[in-house]
Amino acid sequence: MTKRERVLNAFQNKPVDKLPMGFWYHFSPDEDLGRETVEAHIKLYREADMDFIKVMCDGYFNYPNPFISTVKSPEDWMRMTPVGEGHPYIRGQVERAKAVVEAVGKECCVFYNVFCPMSLMRFGTSEELLMGHLRENREAVLHAFEVIAQDVKTLVKLLITEAGCDGIYYCVQNAEKFRFSAEEYREIVRPAELSVLEYANTLSANNILHCCGWAGDPNRVEVWQDYPSAVVNWAVYVEEMSLGEGKEFFGGRCVLGGFDNRKSGVLYSGSREEIEAETEKLVKEAGVKGVMIGADCSLPSDIATERFKWVRAKLDAMA
Repeated sequence: MTKRERVLNAFQNKPVDKLPMGFWYHFSPDEDLGRETVEAHIKLYREADMDFIKVMCDGYFNYPNPFISTVKSPEDWMRMTPVGEGHPYIRGQVERAKAVVEAVGKECCVFYNVFCPMSLMRFGTSEELLMGHLRENREAVLHAFEVIAQDVKTLVKLLITEAGCDGIYYCVQNAEKFRFSAEEYREIVRPAELSVLEYANTLSANNILHCCGWAGDPNRVEVWQDYPSAVVNWAVYVEEMSLGEGKEFFGGRCVLGGFDNRKSGVLYSGSREEIEAETEKLVKEAGVKGVMIGADCSLPSDIATERFKWVRAKLDAMA
């Protein structure tokens, strides 16, 4: 079974010859290193014998709409318009993804990391400004979310139709329990956020939903329970929801993850024996149908590649 066949079978809860595996980390989160970034993705994929590639959006975290710098009051957001498909923010990401796809051909599936509208606005402004403006003029901020969603949809369209990605790895955030109630989240964040994922699903059936536990604060994961995607990845350790429990929680969909992504986790700090034992534990707990082994989120970039190889070897031995 090829890597593509293995991954796509797992997506569809079909039998696989062995469980697919994939890990990722940021190469240079604050800058676009051009061809060097592309080569780093390919190097990690080949050295660790991953089954798929998740292309990182390093250098493109901040949403660079020039209008943002002119905002003085919450009402100003009502005047914001999209940057459009010709903007370097969109073209640069598409070209990176295309270069990775071309490097591997049809050897494996490639997914590109895409953030939800609220997070992009938060990255482009600040936590304080965004939450303050939401309190003062919700309607204006929701307009900004919709504008950003238009640009994200444009990015998604080009990633799949031009760059050749098999789908997106869609990162949803901002559902921490301290931030919103479930009802508030569904009213404020969901409309623009969900519209991106639903649009992506019209272009590809192979999209991954990432319920991000980036801050280490538990989320109200129930707000994402009905988001339509082929695969779901969440912070097993932050949410205290195992792969098996999550598979049931998310309606039997394919699940991705299992390993703690933090430096305190066994994958980063454990011995080979401990990593192999954890791999076996994950498989026995979650099963072999619609399961892909990975981590809660991005791993520290200084993790030794051999640690991924230990997971790969154990999965191969268990096949």
